[in-house]
Amino acid sequence: MSEIYKKMINEAMGAQRADVETIKKKRGTQFTLTDAQPYVDAVKKMTVASGQSAAVIDLHKTSVTSHFDALNKLTKTIRPEDDPFVEHYQTPVVLEILCDQDKKFEKSLDTFVKQIGKSEALIGRESARRYAGFYGPTCVVDFALIPGSTSNVVNQILKTTDIPTDHKQTILAAKSWGMNTSYGVGEVFATRIEAGDTLTEAAEKEVKQLQAIYESPVKAQAELMDGAGHTSFDVRKYMEDYRRMIEPAVKAAIDDGVHYGNIATIPAYCVGDIAHHIAQSTFNMCKDDVIMATIEAVTEVMQKTLDANVDKMKSEYDILSVVTGASASATEYILELDGFNAPMIVDLLTKRFHNLVQLNPTRGAAAELHNCDFMDMIYRGWKIIDRARRAKAGSSGQLAPKVAGCTIDLSPIHENEVLMNPQWYAYPACAITVRASALMRLSDYPCLLTSEPVTATMMTNIIALHKETAAAPVRACKDCAAACLVDFRHQYCEYKDAV
Repeated sequence: MSEIYKKMINEAMGAQRADVETIKKKRGTQFTLTDAQPYVDAVKKMTVASGQSAAVIDLHKTSVTSHFDALNKLTKTIRPEDDPFVEHYQTPVVLEILCDQDKKFEKSLDTFVKQIGKSEALIGRESARRYAGFYGPTCVVDFALIPGSTSNVVNQILKTTDIPTDHKQTILAAKSWGMNTSYGVGEVFATRIEAGDTLTEAAEKEVKQLQAIYESPVKAQAELMDGAGHTSFDVRKYMEDYRRMIEPAVKAAIDDGVHYGNIATIPAYCVGDIAHHIAQSTFNMCKDDVIMATIEAVTEVMQKTLDANVDKMKSEYDILSVVTGASASATEYILELDGFNAPMIVDLLTKRFHNLVQLNPTRGAAAELHNCDFMDMIYRGWKIIDRARRAKAGSSGQLAPKVAGCTIDLSPIHENEVLMNPQWYAYPACAITVRASALMRLSDYPCLLTSEPVTATMMTNIIALHKETAAAPVRACKDCAAACLVDFRHQYCEYKDAV
């Protein structure tokens, strides 16, 4: 299996490097869609290994090229305010294709929409909790079933819906790793309450909005973008063109017996590097040398750790665990160089969250999602680093954090000239918060630290080995940082009851 492991590593890190090298070269300049060509080229190099479903790999590759081609026909650039949504147009299209191809699935989706209408009490309660900040900082589009997430609410409704299990899993996957529209649970409720509606009226409108994203996903997404003031391109033409190009790959995946949940998931999570990670907002953020150096150093930690341990991997899941553990450890280690650690930052961001709820009760449903990603990542890194520090206690040896029996190589951090010279970027005699302050900027946008292109590429490779099992959402406890360190919300998680 070592050959397929090497393939997974090469493809995932190829996607990461396409992003990082492009950003390093283009930071501070004006973004155009052609800047994303290196990422497209990296994805095109993905191959099918023995035991993998060619239809799954092709679904990933076709989605990326279709997304790139559709955008290029409509615009030359995308303004920062519109770039978060570029990965929200694919799942609505795929859901409608699945309905057209399988009337039984379409019937199940209709049944689910009716069940949403019967779940006003549940939806009202969850929306009120989100509005009030009851769960603390939470990711509304989380890939797991954490409290406050849309997938958590969808799972609760599905448990009372009488449809086939594989259809339940598909609907759940489509609003977890798949992104069926840009809507996050509770947003209509919050805005209507602040506009003067009664609680009952707001809950009724919330129910109708949730129904709309499943009744007519493409129409609903277009209308959501109208409401958001999207201007970069014609989203309706994009989804029409994207459908024309992706439909053959979706049909091939259906014919190959790929679980519908995977078909709904893969096309969305692989396109975000085009006009989102490689985008104007990223070029602007990475003008800061320390931010750029942080991304580069973490990337090198991932690469060196994977390359050194590939022969120790016992399964394809080990690769994913090691690479995400490496990036988490690297990020936490950089934080600790300035005397900070995850518990301090989680406490700070959680307290800040509750103030933001009061300052801006109509904040976007997604406002704190990346703060949550960041906190979860550094909390995991802290646990890994803490174990290594305890093992090293009293010795003069090197810090040797481990994940799945594999040692994480932190040397790229010390080899990074910028990170090792913070005095170049502050009052030299007092440069003690330079690296931590860069990480606070990245707490709003940690996508290349977590890393999304790496996990997306690896997950497609894993799904290609297990095409008949729905990979999304994560059916395990995430050890949410806020829940483990500050808030008491574990009892509201749905992972043990996932459909």
